[in-house]
Amino acid sequence: MAEAGDVVVSLGTSGTVFAVSASSTKDSSGTIAGFASASGEFLPLVCTLNAARVLDSMATLLGVDHTELGNLALAAEPGAGGVVLVPYFEGERTPNLPDAKASIHGLSLENNTRENIARAAIEGMLCGLAAGLEALQKSNVATSKIILVGGAAANKAVQQIAAEVFGTSITVPAPGEYVANGAARQAASILLGSAPRWNIETLASLPAQGQGPALAQYQKIAATLLN
Repeated sequence: MAEAGDVVVSLGTSGTVFAVSASSTKDSSGTIAGFASASGEFLPLVCTLNAARVLDSMATLLGVDHTELGNLALAAEPGAGGVVLVPYFEGERTPNLPDAKASIHGLSLENNTRENIARAAIEGMLCGLAAGLEALQKSNVATSKIILVGGAAANKAVQQIAAEVFGTSITVPAPGEYVANGAARQAASILLGSAPRWNIETLASLPAQGQGPALAQYQKIAATLLN
């Protein structure tokens, strides 16, 4: 279960980045939603509208399933040959651009391949969440390890590219009822006076990777949409 210093990145239809903090988070920009834990701690959270649905859309476009989308992505180099997908398919919440649309940038005759498009889809999804991680870090929330959960987290390409985009170690727990488990653990901590430690099966663990070009490319393009 998440402890202080852990950041949970959840890849469902939408995406969330949240952490456990001993103190409340003050964010005048409104990017971080502040929640209180029943056990006396705080749960700062950043939400994006576009996560696994990005992969659904791009898999359909390429005529492949999610496994093959991941295989295509891993066949491309980090940075997808300069192809950048800004995945605002449903507008976006972080940043606050409700009327925005998705867009692909940097295409050329040389880099317009299925592999680069697939990798740009995964990189774009994760780079959007990296902005949430950065917001937590700017608010002095400890972020030493990432726990990757949600439907898209089972994809091996997502796991590997997440370690590159976030630049930190990644742990992927086995699928489970995380919300119910967390609520039960908080209830137990109130009853017992301290949080119990429950072993969770790990699906994958990846060491931190050196950050490739994907995040810098994405940030450069995404910044132009804010102007």
